[in-house]
Amino acid sequence: MLQSKLIGDTKKEWPNEASVVSHGVLLKGGYIKQMATGIYTLMPLGKKVIAKIENIIREEMNKVGAQEILMPVVATKKLWDMSGRYDSVGSELLRFKDRNNTEMVLSMTHEEATVYSLLSEASSYQKYPFSVYQLQTKFRDEARPRAGLIRVREFTMKDAYSFHTSQESLDEEYDKFFEAYNNIYKRVGIPQVVAVASDTGIMGGSGAHEFMLLCDSGEDKIVHCSSCNYNANMEVAYTTKYDVVNKKEEEIEKIYTPNIKTIEDLKEYTKLETCNLGKAVIYKRLDTGKTIIVFLRADREVNETKLRNLLKVDDEALVPKKEEKDDNIVYGFVGPVNLNTDAQVIYDKSLENEKSLVFGANEKDYHLKGVNILRDVGKVDFVDVAKVLETDYCPICNKKELTISNGIEVGNIFKLGDKYTKMLNMTYSDENGKTHFPLMGCYGIGIGRLFASVLEARATENKLNLPPSIAPFDIHICPLDYTKNEQVKKLADDIYELLKLNGYDVLLDDRNKNAGVKFADSDLISAPIRITVSKRNIENGDLLEIKVYDNDETTLVTKDELVKYIEDKRKEWVF
Repeated sequence: MLQSKLIGDTKKEWPNEASVVSHGVLLKGGYIKQMATGIYTLMPLGKKVIAKIENIIREEMNKVGAQEILMPVVATKKLWDMSGRYDSVGSELLRFKDRNNTEMVLSMTHEEATVYSLLSEASSYQKYPFSVYQLQTKFRDEARPRAGLIRVREFTMKDAYSFHTSQESLDEEYDKFFEAYNNIYKRVGIPQVVAVASDTGIMGGSGAHEFMLLCDSGEDKIVHCSSCNYNANMEVAYTTKYDVVNKKEEEIEKIYTPNIKTIEDLKEYTKLETCNLGKAVIYKRLDTGKTIIVFLRADREVNETKLRNLLKVDDEALVPKKEEKDDNIVYGFVGPVNLNTDAQVIYDKSLENEKSLVFGANEKDYHLKGVNILRDVGKVDFVDVAKVLETDYCPICNKKELTISNGIEVGNIFKLGDKYTKMLNMTYSDENGKTHFPLMGCYGIGIGRLFASVLEARATENKLNLPPSIAPFDIHICPLDYTKNEQVKKLADDIYELLKLNGYDVLLDDRNKNAGVKFADSDLISAPIRITVSKRNIENGDLLEIKVYDNDETTLVTKDELVKYIEDKRKEWVF
């Protein structure tokens, strides 16, 4: 292709709206254009990269025996009612009515549609196991789209679904997809992705893993043990034991704390460390109106995913509670002793063996010192609803070797069990004619987010550094003085035609631009091989200057040596 005809202009300046590297270089390089908040057009360069990522995914899905299908992005309310998710999923699900006044949704996921599509296709055990996959548009009305393609509203997802007659079969297929995902990440240029245990969320099921690229721009928190390689999303990370800080039992003492409502103020006022204090975090359930009070040691934070799972409540139905009159809560001075409220009270495990903590006295301007939950409140159930800290013990090896890093989720896999097949009444008959609900697995990768994640791992503000497997062009020819020097133009045109005849996707920079502009644009276009044609090298024997993506050095080769040189280089690369 001639670069003068390429749609999608590069920019000299860094885009003001870019919050992360991937967003910036995609805008700067002309790969994407924003249409609305969280909605982007893929320009030709972006589309070429996405197509190569999709082909890699297709190849790996086909290797595990999955069959490609394509389901509609639009579904009826009736279908989502069958699973109960029309009402349980929040405002992320876009609902609308068609011209016939039929209630519809734009699918944010396709479990219901997949099961419905296959209801009559696998009625005998002899069909099992099998799996299907698609590459399809989804829409999730995100409250806070951010970071370009990392968190969007409209996106392309590869989602796959497997069906089984036994847990053993599901486990086996799950492992196959697990390995296929590792292959995908290696082939697109981010082999450092790690798999972590995760929350099943709205998907449900018995087990799940997320595949995470650890990087500063990620918004997920990943807990890792350097001793035993335990990995978990912060949402589900846990510890099996706590160091007891306050081991000595003391008598309760009521202390005057005028207008001391925050932990920081209480710490300064009492001259105690945060771990010597207890705190109350108060929530409200919007579905029932119930108040929830969580007590935990003050150096811990509530893990709201764990709390929601404990309460069996949806994401949007649990919110921090604002002060309300006449609810018997003394805000800023809440404690477990003499608590006179009908709220549901939850005690975190961090309190279980603490003998003496400072809590609110449930009386304005007063706290209690020396609180021992088991002594002063009575027998209660202690549950794990706190976030893990780096100072905690690993739950697997019991060593204090935890680190917490940011990560971007680049894929997820779930063991769904029979949740959806039962809800939609999908059955099969076994060899004895008895009917059962098949078990399901679910396996997803967001294509645009994967592209952006590769850039977060590899790109700089001026260069994409894409691997050869997903670069938009195989070769970029950059002739200097192409429009002014006939020798340069002829040699550049000759090798352009030669390389196209050998099956390469080639971009020829035929523009009247100086060398600095051409090389800067070439870094943004990120072809793994750049060929510079110049008057000086022609005069030295028709030499071509070759630069490959993983080497800062350049090599001079003749036109006759060019094809073999490129073939040898490409044999070294992962595709």
